[in-house]
Amino acid sequence: MQQSTEYITDVLVIGSGAAGLSLALRLAGHCKVMILSKGLLNEGSTMYAQGGIAAVFDEKDSINSHVEDTLIAGAGVCERDTVEFIASNARHCIEWLIDQGVLFDTEDPTLPGNRYHLTREGGHSHRRILHTADATGKEVETTLVNKAIEHPNIHIMELCNAVDLVTSNKIGMHGTDRVVGAYIWNRAQERVELCRTRAVVLATGGASKVYQYTTNPDVSSGDGIAMAWRAGCRVANLEFNQFHPTCLFHPQARNFLLTEALRGEGAYLINQNGTRFMPNFDARAELAPRDIVARAIDHEMKRLGTDCMYLDISHRPMAFTLQHFPTLYEKLLTLNIDLTRQPIPIVPAAHYTCGGVMVDKQGHTDLNGLYAIGEVSYTGLHGANRLASNSLLECLVYGWSAAEDIIHQLPTIKLARQLPPWDESQVNNSDEEVVLHHNWHELRLFMWDYVGIVRTTKRMERALHRIELLMQEIDEYYSNFRISNNLLEVRNLVQVAELIIKSALRRKESRGLHFTLDYPAMRPNPIPTILQPCTN
Repeated sequence: MQQSTEYITDVLVIGSGAAGLSLALRLAGHCKVMILSKGLLNEGSTMYAQGGIAAVFDEKDSINSHVEDTLIAGAGVCERDTVEFIASNARHCIEWLIDQGVLFDTEDPTLPGNRYHLTREGGHSHRRILHTADATGKEVETTLVNKAIEHPNIHIMELCNAVDLVTSNKIGMHGTDRVVGAYIWNRAQERVELCRTRAVVLATGGASKVYQYTTNPDVSSGDGIAMAWRAGCRVANLEFNQFHPTCLFHPQARNFLLTEALRGEGAYLINQNGTRFMPNFDARAELAPRDIVARAIDHEMKRLGTDCMYLDISHRPMAFTLQHFPTLYEKLLTLNIDLTRQPIPIVPAAHYTCGGVMVDKQGHTDLNGLYAIGEVSYTGLHGANRLASNSLLECLVYGWSAAEDIIHQLPTIKLARQLPPWDESQVNNSDEEVVLHHNWHELRLFMWDYVGIVRTTKRMERALHRIELLMQEIDEYYSNFRISNNLLEVRNLVQVAELIIKSALRRKESRGLHFTLDYPAMRPNPIPTILQPCTN
């Protein structure tokens, strides 16, 4: 690995969540790996995942049951073979995680042969969620980060954004087009650097930052989706943006998610009068899939003219609540909310990008040498609505399957001899950073208003028109000024917003997470919404 403005590695992993880290650790015994982390190493969605990981560990449960629950939640557009592939490989991938040192909660640690404590979440017919209290993501991320830091074959670069992928056709190489490297914005050094590599793995997470209200950390700006699209890869099902029903409604706690497991353990959704409303919308009440619950909350807020609804677990024994939700309890106490005694104010918020870059079961994209795993990808698992706690599972299974394929393919792939350096000779330092901030806020606001939980064709067309104007402004800005973190994020968010809107306009029905007043019914024989880049 060259420690200069050009790096050379076997595999470049862009992203440092569960998907990227698990793949890197599986690869590191076979080759050199470089991990790009946009923020600090553990600053991603994995760190904030509270609920757990779905897998069949109970003898009363079955893989077929897990598959059927996923298909039902996905509202007819999951790909069954992918769902079966992931559910069938869940256990050994979680056992690998346990071997790395991840500690899941058990029933009674004093008993010999103790079993894991399994919780239940919305849409699941059985208890099958392995968890570490209410901080599963933190346990997983911290364990994998510590392993990656210690490994001699893993080189970690924090505070580094991938700017764009470098492909062989774009630099005049002969043969089939493939990815050969990437440009990197090193924020600490304030310069663009270059990485030559034999394979690139996008593990950048989703694009929920495109919305004004989101449970996601700031790094979730659709970077991998935008880069793959610009490199010529197809995307699918980007109209299906999952809005988590229960995000804390509090001015001092932006983006704070209230875990699905609260409802799995008996919490009720109530209005300001203390009345439950979910039984009026679905027989499964609070355990209905997230799309149904989010729309029900949105409906009640609009019907009653209120800013929020409430989540109430105060009827459960205090000792039970403290045992299962200690992190949440402590966090809420800092905001003068005692979840053992009072309801918690909540609103829906953008949470998960169910579509993404199209891949096969090994994580291959349309571009040779480029893989996409985790939330950035479209595998066919989530369909029109992601089943709770299938997201970390998808990261782990594809971290395994993509790593196995890369190990097999690497001996046949040669490094490019030379890549063109980044050219800044025609650009200047910007003195108009306020323009980016304005565009960023405008984008997120109209996406929330026009392409949110409930949509109409007119609203989406208005959003698309504004997006087209924003794209022109951002392209001009990108051509004339030096790179900055804000510029890269806005550029990618605007690109992904356009893809979301175009996907949503193509679906002339309401299904799962895509609900439009113009087409309220589901159509027979649904298919994925696939967008293909124009190639010059």
